[in-house]
Amino acid sequence: MPLLISPKQVAQAIGVSESSLKRWCDQGIIESVRTAGGHRRISSASVVQFLQKTGHRLAQPELLKLPATTTRRSHNLEDARQRMCRALLVGDKEACRLILCELHLAARPAYAICDQVLAGAFADIGQLWSCGDAQVYQERRACELCVSLLDELRSMTAEPQSHLLAIGGTPECDPYVLPSTMVELVLRQAGWRAQSLGSRLPWDTMVAAIDREKPILFWISVSHLEDVARFVAEYRKFYEQVRASTAVVVGGRALTEEVRRQMEFAAHCDTLQHLDAFVQCWPQRVARGPSSTAGHGTRRQAKERIR
Repeated sequence: MPLLISPKQVAQAIGVSESSLKRWCDQGIIESVRTAGGHRRISSASVVQFLQKTGHRLAQPELLKLPATTTRRSHNLEDARQRMCRALLVGDKEACRLILCELHLAARPAYAICDQVLAGAFADIGQLWSCGDAQVYQERRACELCVSLLDELRSMTAEPQSHLLAIGGTPECDPYVLPSTMVELVLRQAGWRAQSLGSRLPWDTMVAAIDREKPILFWISVSHLEDVARFVAEYRKFYEQVRASTAVVVGGRALTEEVRRQMEFAAHCDTLQHLDAFVQCWPQRVARGPSSTAGHGTRRQAKERIR
């Protein structure tokens, strides 16, 4: 849930008078709400939207529960990736938080933050591990840390009011929750009402979730596979049960070309940028009719859609 802040705190945080801030609220420049007692409150997401659009400086970011040293400097993503890798290896949560907050305030899209900074940092950590320069515990700690930080970033993102609902998670063979958390953030920034159901989801509970929640899109992230044949068999059964009611979108490093050749889906997304491109043109897909929307595409057709 987004943090609700008083006009006085917001005015101090961005270095303007309280009267100016209230005037901007009255003009709709900054969205505000009223409490049951009639007091005006402003969500952290609304403040962030204002900062992203106007480039206004932050005078006291700590009043918005942001790191005290937060600025609006627009980091080079490669530089942010390297800094993130170093911070994750030593478990420096505040350093990681600062990087993500500054990228978000600089209006860097969620897919770029996730693909190029976070996924890139984890690729670097994996390379260090393969060379004996990092330990498994460092990677596991980094995953937990990032899930926590992405939840915080979500609170600084406006709540979508769309009718487009997306849910998803990882199958029961996959314990990694971070990729699914990234998917949720990217979809929410794209305007979808998205909710991750977590990791290690049994196939029957995914079918039940689709039946009860009736999402337009269901994502499955697969970062780990132990038994490919079993996964493919269970996935095929799952897909036959849900293909007529929702678009199934798959992704994850465990879904190699060989595995994907044995699957059907609405789309396979190699990156979160691909996912963003796929959902951004959803209205056009609906307008073109059922043959180009959820659950009806082969692997080749799906790839063509996201190019």
